[in-house]
Amino acid sequence: MKKSSANRDKVLIVDDEVDTCNLLSSILKQQNLHTGFVNTLSDAVVVLKNDTPSFLFLDNMLPDGSGLDFIPFVKKNYPQVKVLALSMFSDENTIIRMLCLGAKGYILKNIEPEELKLALDSIMKKDFYLSDYISGKIISGLHKDLGNPDDQIALSEKEKEFLRLVCSELTYKDIAEKMFVSHRTVDNYRNTLFEKLKVRSRVGLVMYAIRQGLDEK
Repeated sequence: MKKSSANRDKVLIVDDEVDTCNLLSSILKQQNLHTGFVNTLSDAVVVLKNDTPSFLFLDNMLPDGSGLDFIPFVKKNYPQVKVLALSMFSDENTIIRMLCLGAKGYILKNIEPEELKLALDSIMKKDFYLSDYISGKIISGLHKDLGNPDDQIALSEKEKEFLRLVCSELTYKDIAEKMFVSHRTVDNYRNTLFEKLKVRSRVGLVMYAIRQGLDEK
């Protein structure tokens, strides 16, 4: 499938609730973003192919499938598109699963305009967004169904330092300066940890670090 370049000013909302689409569209237009919405995953595929957006707001439950299954498709075929998981509920298991699959953040459908702007700005700057409320949900869920936290993967001291800094507000460029290494070295740390920890995004790295207590060291 052809990987077209993303439209940096466009947001695609994939949700089968018209009221949600209209509300989010209204907020996004106030922020000078071009917004479109579709109600099914099959329609989303058509839009992605013909007019690839920069952001994709993705509901988990749609008439023709699950957002959980759609995220890997987007990551594989349109890696430049930043997926933001969208839901009316705050179930920690769903949040964790969508973030581990590669979503850049998770927002509730009744989000306030100020928080939505903050979410988009955060994703563009740091490549992820988690509100304090959602972060609390994640920390709670990490201790339930994700195995034994004592089963740690062998990490070097530099990798542990990198994970600790990933949990901060720093960008990857800032992290490189903080560690006194090149940006390419930081990219190598990130990609190696993606492989070791079987995660696909900065959010996945953050969740692992929190679960192992590395964010506090």
